[in-house]
Amino acid sequence: MHNLLLDISAQTIDWSRAQFALTAIYHWLFVPLTLGLAVVMGIMETRYYRTRDPFWKDAARFWQKLFGINFAMGVATGLILEFEFGTNWSNYSWFVGDIFGAPLAIEGIIAFFMEATFVAVMFFGWKKVSPGFHLASTWLTGLGATISAWWILVANAWMQLPVGQEFNPDTMRFEMNSFMDVALSPFAVDKFCHTVTSSWIIGAVFTVAVSSWYLLKKRDHKLAIESMKIGSIFGLAAVALTLITGHSSAIQVGKVQPMKLASMEALYNGGTGQGLTVFAAVNPFKQPDYANQQEPPMKMAVPNGLSFLATLDANGYVPGVNDLLNGYTKPDGTKVISVEEKMKRGQMAIAALQDYRSGKKDEATKQILKDNMPYFGYGYVKSPHQVVPFIPVNFWAFRVMVGIGMLLILFFICSLFIVYKKDIIKHRWLLISGIVLLPCAYLASQSGWLVAEFGRQPWTIQDMLPTWVAVSDIKPSSVIVTFFIFLILFTAMLAVEINILCKAIKKGPENSEMSNQVEL
Repeated sequence: MHNLLLDISAQTIDWSRAQFALTAIYHWLFVPLTLGLAVVMGIMETRYYRTRDPFWKDAARFWQKLFGINFAMGVATGLILEFEFGTNWSNYSWFVGDIFGAPLAIEGIIAFFMEATFVAVMFFGWKKVSPGFHLASTWLTGLGATISAWWILVANAWMQLPVGQEFNPDTMRFEMNSFMDVALSPFAVDKFCHTVTSSWIIGAVFTVAVSSWYLLKKRDHKLAIESMKIGSIFGLAAVALTLITGHSSAIQVGKVQPMKLASMEALYNGGTGQGLTVFAAVNPFKQPDYANQQEPPMKMAVPNGLSFLATLDANGYVPGVNDLLNGYTKPDGTKVISVEEKMKRGQMAIAALQDYRSGKKDEATKQILKDNMPYFGYGYVKSPHQVVPFIPVNFWAFRVMVGIGMLLILFFICSLFIVYKKDIIKHRWLLISGIVLLPCAYLASQSGWLVAEFGRQPWTIQDMLPTWVAVSDIKPSSVIVTFFIFLILFTAMLAVEINILCKAIKKGPENSEMSNQVEL
């Protein structure tokens, strides 16, 4: 925390945030497809192992090839993302590196090496190892990618709900005191389950989209129809699981990040029996005047839906933006202090820390620091309104995510019904929909991350460290230059991947004669 108290340029803060967002968005284009295709190719090879039908071996190798192309791109963007913590967010890294670095180190040591080992066997071991060992390698490759996601999401969840740590004023750092609390945080478990199941949706939609293209081109019919069956079943199951894990995540957000939940719903004034907003005329480009509005105009809501979503009680209490700013009393009598009071207590923590660092290490100073440390980050907040995230982004991103999810449920049901009747080629509208829904699924996935990250602004660590304190004290020009370098680099990488994937899809499976056998 070398320069924690320095006045860092607003341009540096904004461009550092933009650069990290750019890297994260591009990285997340590759990760969900990796996690989703890992299951698809595992199912394909399991069918081959059980039937010894050469068709399933060709199918498995085809989907593994597409997995491998995407996997390589994901690794490259992920490495750059982790390096940015040290270059652009050095105060953050200094402040909590002892905690945040642990899951990332485990991810690199265990999960990454696990993936690297078994992915080699999966691609090059078809004639060198037994079918059973090869099948295990395929599933272990997918498991390694999933374990990698687990540790990264543990690190992210800790930023949303910091647990298992204590502040050491002598080192000016947070230090871990319970690894299990960090690794098995309820927030981390819910975030992992929701993220992975939503990634499976991407893999399923991609499988269906490729299959739809083959059927529209009247080629590789057997591969397309069998893959569409698997993709549709897998996709429907994944969407159902994502809905369940999303509900569980909403409960956690309601408990530990109520301001995020309020901004997702544009809930200005809370209460009991709150409805779940279906639509409201929230200006997408302007922060609403929540202090003077009861609710957004043209609001349509499901009665009691939000209360049930957040508390599992249709009459449960959900605080709004103004309640959280001004303080409120929960139905059980618990008082939640106002943001202004939190700011005062945060300033007391900062003052006590400065006294301690200047040599005043008596018990009274230590106690003041300990009592007020939970509000440390509020000491850097100049106005209560700074802790309100940009409501329009959260409100509309959440509805895009949920709306596309509902559309995918309908599509997968229709796809399953038609594909098992064996006349799907006659339904061009469904095949075209299967292709169109691929970018829609990606839009829903990215929208979910927008809600997760925009919703906790201005915090890099919830209540502990705002963005303008976490950033490195570097020149804005340095960040601007690297931003555009990364923009060009990542765009080129994405274009290359799409080009290679398209060529691989056009080429089709290695043994296309078997893939053309189908009962039409």
